[in-house]
Amino acid sequence: MILDTAKQKGTGKWMSQHALDLGVPTTLITEAVYARCLSGQKDARVRAAEVLTGPEGGYEGDRQEFINDVRQALYASKLVSYAQGYVQLDAAAEEFGWKLNNGNIALLWRGGCIIRSRFLGDIKAAFDKNPNLENLLLDDFFKAAIDNAQASWRRVVSTAVNLGLPVPGFSAALTYYDGYRRGRLPANLLQAQRDYFGAHTYERTDKPRGETFHTDWIRERNI
Repeated sequence: MILDTAKQKGTGKWMSQHALDLGVPTTLITEAVYARCLSGQKDARVRAAEVLTGPEGGYEGDRQEFINDVRQALYASKLVSYAQGYVQLDAAAEEFGWKLNNGNIALLWRGGCIIRSRFLGDIKAAFDKNPNLENLLLDDFFKAAIDNAQASWRRVVSTAVNLGLPVPGFSAALTYYDGYRRGRLPANLLQAQRDYFGAHTYERTDKPRGETFHTDWIRERNI
C-alpha cells in the first residue's frame, strides 16, 4: 500500500557532499542517497519496466536460511557504515582542527539518536582500547563480527545479483570491505589512463611515495 518512493530531508546528501570534499569513501550513505533518488523516478521506472529485461524466476533455496543470511548481511553492512562514518569524522577533525573523543561520540548516539544501535558500546570499547584506531574494522570485536557474517553477506549479494534485485547498501558495503582489505588495487590502470589523457603523472611501486613520473604514452606505443 505504500508507494515505493523514498523522500529525504538532506542529511545524507550533506554528509555525502562533505565526504567528497574530504576525499573519503563514505560509500554506504552516498549509495543510500542515490537509491532514494532512483526511487523518486517512479514514472520513469514504470516505463523502463515495460522495455528492459533481466533474470526471471525466484529464489529456490531454503527460505529460513536465506533470512538468516540477510540478517548477517545487514549486520556486516551496518558495521561497515559505522566504520566509514568514523573515518569521515577523523578526516574532518584533521581538516578543521577538531579534537574528537570518538568513544564518547558513540555514547551520545545512544540517547535517542536515529543511528543508535546495540553495538555502540562496542564502539566505545574499541576506542577506549585504542584511541588512535584507524578504522573500526581493525578492532578485534568488529573483525570477528565481519568474519562471522562474511559468508552470508556474500551469498546475499551474489543471490541478489543473480536474481536481478538491487541491493545497493549490501553491495556497496561489501565492495568497500573488499577494497579496504587489499594492499594493492587496480587503480594503477586508472592512474596510467589519467597520465595518458591528461599528463597527471603517477607514482611507481619501486620509488618513494610522493615522487611522480610522466610517460609519453603515444611515443612509447609507436616505438
